[in-house]
Amino acid sequence: MNPQILDFSTTAQTRQSIRQFLLEPLSQADIQAVLDDALRSPSAVNAQPWQVHIASGETLAKLSEKLVNEFRLGRANPDFEYNQANFGDVYEARMRDSYKRLYEAFNVSRADKVGRQNFAEENVRFYGAPHAAFFFMPKIGDNVYSAMDVGMLVQTFMLALTARGFGSVPQLLLAFYPDVVREMFGVSDDYQLMVGVSFGRPDTQSPANDIRQPRAPQSETVVWHW
Repeated sequence: MNPQILDFSTTAQTRQSIRQFLLEPLSQADIQAVLDDALRSPSAVNAQPWQVHIASGETLAKLSEKLVNEFRLGRANPDFEYNQANFGDVYEARMRDSYKRLYEAFNVSRADKVGRQNFAEENVRFYGAPHAAFFFMPKIGDNVYSAMDVGMLVQTFMLALTARGFGSVPQLLLAFYPDVVREMFGVSDDYQLMVGVSFGRPDTQSPANDIRQPRAPQSETVVWHW
């Protein structure tokens, strides 16, 4: 029996970042159905400039071991620059509010440096998810338009999961160690790692999954021209 698929508005409004998952994996048929929807994402001139690698089971466990080691050694070497120190005042305020909500949900105090480090390390443990997707893009010019295309694919992928009752969390930190991931999957250096997404069945009993990050009001982010 096919699972009930949520309508689009409900899907968009209820999608959230899941940070605790059940151990039960999704079936290959479930994941393929999600990908069938996700791969309908638009791209400039239909170039579809992406490559998606899905890891599960023993492969995901081995990759996690390698990523944990690199994380503890501080050997991040992302393909793309990401520096939160460059955020403007408005964006930094939203970022700090997000961190505050996350730390409170996981009972990590501001002064608890070890707790914060352990919380960050959960990224490379995939928050206990049984699956992870890695989104690669080829090197094309300044990468801006390819990144736009891949971003739309990632969003559609996460919405397709939500629509089926599954959950996910996009993780920039997984893209901080692209050489490890490329080597693990045999990916050419011609492809850059943009982001990783852990996914599976949400643990609905976990307080960590009660977090609903707010969105700025339309008056702050939308300009109308009549």
